[in-house]
Amino acid sequence: MPELLPLLGSALVLGLLGGGHCLGMCGGLMGALTLAIPPEQRGRRLRLLMAYNMGRILSYGCAGLLLGLAGWAVASSPAALALRVMAALLLITMGLYLAGWWSGLTRIEALGRGLWRHIQPVASRLMPVSSVPRALLLGALWGWLPCGLVYSTLLWSASQGNAGYSAALMLAFGVGTWPVLLATGLAAERVNGLLRRRSVRVAGGVLVIVFGLWTLPGPHQHWLMGH
Repeated sequence: MPELLPLLGSALVLGLLGGGHCLGMCGGLMGALTLAIPPEQRGRRLRLLMAYNMGRILSYGCAGLLLGLAGWAVASSPAALALRVMAALLLITMGLYLAGWWSGLTRIEALGRGLWRHIQPVASRLMPVSSVPRALLLGALWGWLPCGLVYSTLLWSASQGNAGYSAALMLAFGVGTWPVLLATGLAAERVNGLLRRRSVRVAGGVLVIVFGLWTLPGPHQHWLMGH
């Protein structure tokens, strides 16, 4: 269990650093969901928004568990090495995107558009939102919105070879995305302003790239763990 703590911290940071991407992908949807709350429910806006995001994060955890089972199934086979390499390359791609050096990550999102076409009509029927359970269900469906950032983190979490770890890492990643999508007023402006700074985005991107390089199998991992 102690070895899980650094991984959870890494997943949390990945979610936080990807906040700018989350704002671009889901910020408009969050605004639409907020405006869709009936006038008589405006006093419960924060509670409903919490439920949206809780449902979204739970869907990340479910996806982590499902793909983590696949990662566990191949943990002792050569496929595990290929999975880890793919996860590392996707992390490097994520870092390049966060730093603003290459937007290839967005092309990965095309992989989930077929599934989203079936989910979107169901999600649309849940609006306008009038209750916490309805908001929770809508958030759970929203969590399957095609997102290259989520896919990259999902593959990395599955490469750990432990379904429980994979689910926990995706939950931590989801929590890391909360500040941008949930904060309101002046606090949101400060968070968004910080994440949009060029220096912060480049520093975050470089950190993710380094993490991706470390994830690549090789003798450098033994050297780093020894130091």
